[in-house]
Amino acid sequence: MSVKEDDLLTGEDATREEQEKPITRKQTAVYVYEAPVRLWHWVTVFSVLVLCVSGYFIGSPLPTMPGEAIDNYLMGYIRFAHFTAGYIVAIAFVGRIYWAMVGSSHARELFFPKLATRKWWSEAIHEVRWYLFLEKTPKKYIGHNPLGQLAMFFFFVLGMIFMIITGFALYGEGLGQGSWADVVFGWVIPAMGQSQDVHTWHHLGMWYLITFIMIHVYVAVREDIMSRQSLISTMIGGWRMFKDDRPD
Repeated sequence: MSVKEDDLLTGEDATREEQEKPITRKQTAVYVYEAPVRLWHWVTVFSVLVLCVSGYFIGSPLPTMPGEAIDNYLMGYIRFAHFTAGYIVAIAFVGRIYWAMVGSSHARELFFPKLATRKWWSEAIHEVRWYLFLEKTPKKYIGHNPLGQLAMFFFFVLGMIFMIITGFALYGEGLGQGSWADVVFGWVIPAMGQSQDVHTWHHLGMWYLITFIMIHVYVAVREDIMSRQSLISTMIGGWRMFKDDRPD
């Protein structure tokens, strides 16, 4: 939802509680992200970091260690860290989907971008121009801006679903036929060709997410500095701060 100069809280995406608050020019902070959303964000951040590091070494193993195999279980620990982080990400993602249904309107933005709305696309194009330094004045949004919603849905949400499905398919292959992971996700390997194909696509998906994360961090820092509204601190405390515009 775009934030107007005199109206930080009203609009179709505002919660009923926000709509009942008095509107004043002095209002500079809006509560956006509830605690479950913030908890999911940071749990996912650290889990994905572990997944990327451990996944890289699983795909490109370390050189052979000297000594007896029983004394060197490094790759075993790396795989264990990868599997554990995978469970955490998957469970947290399911919890995030649940909160999208019961939480505030801002909790649903990641999963339901307004792709059929002309105004939404117009504002998304404005955001593209803003990021390309073709627009001098940023628009302010209480939640995600339209381009952010689009990127989060197609790059992160769909990308995370793909990684969870392919990851547990490979995990089920290791657990063996008849295991819970094989029963639920075993269809993925024959559907994609063979085991090595799934390994390859899962590994490419890791770089896909890494690319998205780098862009995501850059955009968050850039918006915090240039658009005069908080992003990083909002995901810590939940409140979005709208700073006074600088004089021309």
